[in-house]
Amino acid sequence: MSIPSAISRSAPIAIAPKPSRFANRSGGIQQDIFPGSFHHSGFDTPDSAGSPSAGFPAWPCEACQQRRLKCVMNDDDDACLACRARGTECSLVGSPPPRKRKLHGDYGESLSKRGSPGLDNGRSGRHHHSSLSSTAASSSFIEEMANFGGPTMLSRTLGLQHDRYSQYIGPTTDFEPSLINLSTFDPHDESLLSRGTLRKVSEHDTFLLLPDQNTIGYEHIVEDVDEIEKIVAPHGRKLIDLYFRIVHPALPIIQKSVFYEKYERSPREFSPPLLAAMYILAINWWDQDDTLSALPRPNVRDLERLVRTTLPDAMYRPKLSTVQAGLLLSQRPEGDQWAPTAQLIAIAQELGLHLDCTNWKIPLWEKGLRRRLAWGLYMQDKWGALVHGRPSHIFASQWAVPPLGINDFPDVEWEEDDVDAKQDIEKGRTLFMQMIQLSLILAEILETFYTLQAMQNVTNAGAQGTHLVLSLAKPIQLKLKEWYAALPASIRMDSTYQTPIANANPNRLSSIGYLHLGYFATEITLHRRIVRSLATTHPPPGSPHEPSNMTTSPSGSAASDNYVLHICRNAAKARLISAMDFVNRLTPSHLRAFWYFASKTNFALIGTFGSLLWATSPGREEAEWYRRRLGEYRWTLSVSSKPGEGKGLTEFAMGMLDISTGLLKKLPEKPSMSRSGSLAGLAGSASTRRLSLLSLGGTYGLGGGLGVIASGDSGSGMDIDVSGGSGMPSEMHSPRSQDGEGSEGSASGSVDEAMYGGEYATSAGRIR
Repeated sequence: MSIPSAISRSAPIAIAPKPSRFANRSGGIQQDIFPGSFHHSGFDTPDSAGSPSAGFPAWPCEACQQRRLKCVMNDDDDACLACRARGTECSLVGSPPPRKRKLHGDYGESLSKRGSPGLDNGRSGRHHHSSLSSTAASSSFIEEMANFGGPTMLSRTLGLQHDRYSQYIGPTTDFEPSLINLSTFDPHDESLLSRGTLRKVSEHDTFLLLPDQNTIGYEHIVEDVDEIEKIVAPHGRKLIDLYFRIVHPALPIIQKSVFYEKYERSPREFSPPLLAAMYILAINWWDQDDTLSALPRPNVRDLERLVRTTLPDAMYRPKLSTVQAGLLLSQRPEGDQWAPTAQLIAIAQELGLHLDCTNWKIPLWEKGLRRRLAWGLYMQDKWGALVHGRPSHIFASQWAVPPLGINDFPDVEWEEDDVDAKQDIEKGRTLFMQMIQLSLILAEILETFYTLQAMQNVTNAGAQGTHLVLSLAKPIQLKLKEWYAALPASIRMDSTYQTPIANANPNRLSSIGYLHLGYFATEITLHRRIVRSLATTHPPPGSPHEPSNMTTSPSGSAASDNYVLHICRNAAKARLISAMDFVNRLTPSHLRAFWYFASKTNFALIGTFGSLLWATSPGREEAEWYRRRLGEYRWTLSVSSKPGEGKGLTEFAMGMLDISTGLLKKLPEKPSMSRSGSLAGLAGSASTRRLSLLSLGGTYGLGGGLGVIASGDSGSGMDIDVSGGSGMPSEMHSPRSQDGEGSEGSASGSVDEAMYGGEYATSAGRIR
């Protein structure tokens, strides 16, 4: 996604006044446009809308009056041009001029009769939900005025104007904020300068608007869109419907109602890379449409070729659609590259997405869209930093975006009898918001443990490195535990679809898998750092890094150090068991759904974590246990990689697992660990074990539950039994034996339940 040569934006640009007339592509409606005229801003009052002049009726029709639009007559027809363009009945045909009506009394009713832009080919079957809030109604009203009549009415938006793009003016640029405030702004909050047009959106935030026509590739936009449409023709509309049915609920970064309004007028109103990105993603679910599945697929390579040329051009005139296209393209299995993420963040900062737009003078729906896009980019940055092992580009000190609320999701329309659609919309909002919360915890883990400075601090701590890591890990583990405990029932893995419809679709897809997989990847990222520190301060026997003298803890007890090692490795093992069992429980409805871009690496991280525990095992028996479990995990991944069930998603994880296990074969043979061997120090008296935990002072307990597990309190049922012929604590045996059958009564379930709620504690049979 490299950009050829940069355009100098500091040189003065001659900005001519906007043309006085603009022709709409679809309906031929012409409207006067004057940058300084409030009368023509799309917010005309009913009184002004009916002023008699050539081409205007003595009084506007009812539809134009309600929408506060100019009512322009056609000499050859009794209906006004606006009603003709919309395909609606005009009240002027065969009727006397209607009386003046108040908008607020009838607008809600008119909305319910008007219908929603097509989730099907006919518009009459769509209705607004009866519980449409006043906020959503206001947002829809602004959407209507911002889009009716074509792209000229998008002029009140900031990030989606048809012919101009915006640049945020920061506090240290060559524009002095104090001097900006001396400018004279018109009713549109714009001030024309030789360099561009200033747009003031709040008391402290100003943007520079520049014309698209001066940017690279502008003259090819229309032909690029036409070529994209030609590739998918005649299935473009079905692919868009498929996108909004499968991808959009789980990743709501596009304004659905605005998109459909524009798409029905003409696809030429869209940014080419955004349109191509939506088609590319939707084609992944080609077989989910009964009509499309029997037809040959469009050439995806041709669409990708157009993206490679149109997206760099779009970056010269960045808009919200540019960020949308970049985020969608990153969701492809091969699209999660790190460099494009850095470019997207730079573009987002250019557009001011890192700022709080709550009080900006922009349409309400654009505020919600900006917040959703901003958090979508935040997630992309944090999960990209995890899977690529790179420093994050977004910092808390430069992030002012408020948390998402229900009013930031204004697409509230569905068929009144379509319970599935309603559930998908509500579940998608919850899923997206919970993923944001999880991403915030992940960001804290990356900042606390994986920055260069953080890793150096642990190194500098020497023998106390593990104690430092554990002290920092506890509060984060508690946050993870609380996050998981608070998950709404609708997005838990054991949730079921409750619908009264007898013929409900049994093959509905569910994207909740990517959230739960992200949770396990976050847990593993935390425990991975702990295990690494243990491997440094407590190397396995026979390791070349094993010190000649055992380093003791602050309590001075080597047994205490061994017990900390024992507790931490068991907690890590519990995480691995739970993560593997989660993957084992995935069904085709999960695997065929939309998965977030980081998912393929998150699947691989489970295997990587198992390989780490195998490599750091103190004895042969434990290493053999991990070898068997990783073999089972690979089998699960291979089954999940059947065609149509996440193919490519788990194949990457299998490849990485083969690489890591291949490297493990080069490990020196580990010693056999008998009961009288490695665990002798752990099999001491209960008072010794309690003393070791008192020396920890509760500082190092993971997830709150670990302190209970390790307390040795016989009444809790969580005693750690250090006996058993395997050389490992008996409660940490696999819940499945080697042949895959469950072993009831395994204490690993109780360990996991105490720490994490137990949803994944027990082994459910392979669901296939």
